[in-house]
Amino acid sequence: MTQKSKQEHEISDESLMVRVQSGDHEAFSFLVQRRTRMFYAAAYRMCARQDEAEDIVQDAFLKLWKNPQAWDAQRGVKFTTWFYRVVTNGAVDYMRKKKPAQGGDSLDYLEDTAQSQQEGLENKQQQAVLEAAIQALPERQKEALNLCFYEELSNKEAADIMGVGIKALESLLMRAKAGLRDSLIRQGVLQKGMKGEERIYG
Repeated sequence: MTQKSKQEHEISDESLMVRVQSGDHEAFSFLVQRRTRMFYAAAYRMCARQDEAEDIVQDAFLKLWKNPQAWDAQRGVKFTTWFYRVVTNGAVDYMRKKKPAQGGDSLDYLEDTAQSQQEGLENKQQQAVLEAAIQALPERQKEALNLCFYEELSNKEAADIMGVGIKALESLLMRAKAGLRDSLIRQGVLQKGMKGEERIYG
């Protein structure tokens, strides 16, 4: 790694955003390269389609370049926390316009990026059932589950992104987990009284 590359990697997202707000295209390009995978994962967990997730993230970054002042450094909000909200709102808007996809490329994504989180599932069929159950959750419950479990954000970070209090977030998580448990029991993936869901959620 060159000295310049090392210095770039040490620059915070917030410092990059200050440069972006001054019209620095190089800083914007580096920010996109650094964070695209993270935000693609968040979008994918919401819409379950690779092409749509890519479009959602690209659109979010395009809007950011056109209006970088939308992020206000004076508010003290981390760039990633703020941009998660932008991306997840974009995903929610997409889902309201189109019926969420079931199956498709979701299995490949699970195998590539979330294998360690699926230790409670024994085969591909069960993975597909879990994915379908997640996609069937109400939007807000699915968003809370994705942010806290798959994106591994703290409850406070997830609550800030969703614009709710921590208690409200915890309620969404409880309902999401209960809904998934009931769905998986109905489909025979879990049995009543089993603790398998605890392995799924960590």
